[in-house]
Amino acid sequence: MAATVRIPTTMRPITGGEKQVPVEPGTLGEVITELETAHPGLGERLLDEDGALRKFVNVFVDDDDVRYLDGLETAVGDNIVVSIIPAVAGG
Repeated sequence: MAATVRIPTTMRPITGGEKQVPVEPGTLGEVITELETAHPGLGERLLDEDGALRKFVNVFVDDDDVRYLDGLETAVGDNIVVSIIPAVAGG
């Protein structure tokens, strides 16, 4: 089985327009590595220079914010949905 990553509209040009990308289960860090391998450039949109999640990108694993779980060590199992949601600012 696989997990699914939902790609936001602003990042779809990197995935060739794909809205959802299947990935192998593992940790969130491994999922991001797999995404970067399949779609170069996506990893740098998600991780900063130190390899941490960027502050302006929210990542949810089955509706739970990974910042309140185990961050990049959060488990992503079979049939799990990972949602990438860029932060929106306005005024």
